[in-house]
Amino acid sequence: MHARFHMVHAVTPLVCAILLVAAGCTQTADKKGTTGKAGASKTAKAEAGANGAEAADAEPASYTDGITVPEGKVLLGSPELTAGIPGDGDLTVEQIKAWVDDPKNHETLDIALPLGLDAGLQAVKGLDANPLTRAKIELGRQLYFDTRLSSDGTISCASCHDPEQGYAAHTQFGVGVRDQMGGRNSPVSYNRIQSALQFWDGRAASLEEQAKGPIANPIEMANTHEQAVATVKGIEGYPMQFDKVFGDDSVNIDNIAKAIASFERAIVTGPSPFDFNEKLRGFAGQDLEELKKDDPDLYKEYEALKALADAHPMSESAKRGREIFFTDKGSCTACHVGPNLADELYHNLGVGMDATEPDLGRYNETKQEKDKGAFKTPTVRNVALSAPYMHNGAHKTLEEVVEWYDKGGHPNPTLDAKIKKLNLTAQDKQDLVAFMHATTGAFPKVERGRLPK
Repeated sequence: MHARFHMVHAVTPLVCAILLVAAGCTQTADKKGTTGKAGASKTAKAEAGANGAEAADAEPASYTDGITVPEGKVLLGSPELTAGIPGDGDLTVEQIKAWVDDPKNHETLDIALPLGLDAGLQAVKGLDANPLTRAKIELGRQLYFDTRLSSDGTISCASCHDPEQGYAAHTQFGVGVRDQMGGRNSPVSYNRIQSALQFWDGRAASLEEQAKGPIANPIEMANTHEQAVATVKGIEGYPMQFDKVFGDDSVNIDNIAKAIASFERAIVTGPSPFDFNEKLRGFAGQDLEELKKDDPDLYKEYEALKALADAHPMSESAKRGREIFFTDKGSCTACHVGPNLADELYHNLGVGMDATEPDLGRYNETKQEKDKGAFKTPTVRNVALSAPYMHNGAHKTLEEVVEWYDKGGHPNPTLDAKIKKLNLTAQDKQDLVAFMHATTGAFPKVERGRLPK
């Protein structure tokens, strides 16, 4: 299987690790509260159905489970990074000043990633040009949830990329100011730290470039960059943060984008039942009694990992689905590969290609014939929380997604050669859906409110 939906194999790095180490609703500017856990909204839980009910309701694992964070490194997903400036009630200028005056908040972070994503630390993008600091992430958090970046004060980044809706939106298309409807489904904004080109068609060269786009898009925030900058400058709590993070008189659209991108890079998925099970597979076939005698430390690691896998189990259906996913039977690994289960490439699945004037996707950027109808592969991680699916939001459930792949997509001249009929049984299809639910991990605890007044 494959685009927000495309499918791919990351077992080898995880197995190596175990052997080597021994492992859309709009927001208002003053909306309060935090979101965390797996972020499963009622809509997402309803979509889960019988195959995913256990995954949707289960308490997700901790970000630190299954890994040891090296001394001096900071684990992305840690609540300290996204839970806001300490304090209760409205965010005050005094609290902001105390925060930005603390040198610790301006130290460049040497990051670690949660289990599963950790195998792709080499795939991290954008930190050379835009290093992460606590203060920059916090500034980006505030801007991400601030509707004042839009022309009428009704739309924020979170309006289409809502933590409670899987960092996407449960609408077929993105909804902007004055309830204007966009032409594509809202892609997820998590695990972007392992992604370079952004948007369904890859038109933004970086996460920073992506962050600028919606502000000036006439359907989304419908603002101008100049007016957005003027608005931010006019809010007392913002300039003092920009000055400390970027230097004096530094409120500009580029730095606004850098801050938002930094917050988005801090949003990563925690370990899932799939990750624990995958790491445990590294011990398959070993004589555990011999291991206990010959290598007590490794055996202790096995016991700890086994306890985590037992606490966050994959169902038997999900385990069968894993075998389909990672073999030619499902062909999911044609596109969903690597630690983030996405190849970061573009594929034509035939979705929407029967329209009179189909969306040509990547072709609009490259003008290469082979890219007609091709869209970027989304991650399978936490996909159960972000319905509907595909670039046009055509599929309401994961079951519909599987049916699409099973029939071999929709024939068209540039259909990806990897798309073929699968001839799956009804049980196979249920198992694949169960597997996708088993890739659900926690989202970081994020403060939605406490914005500068």
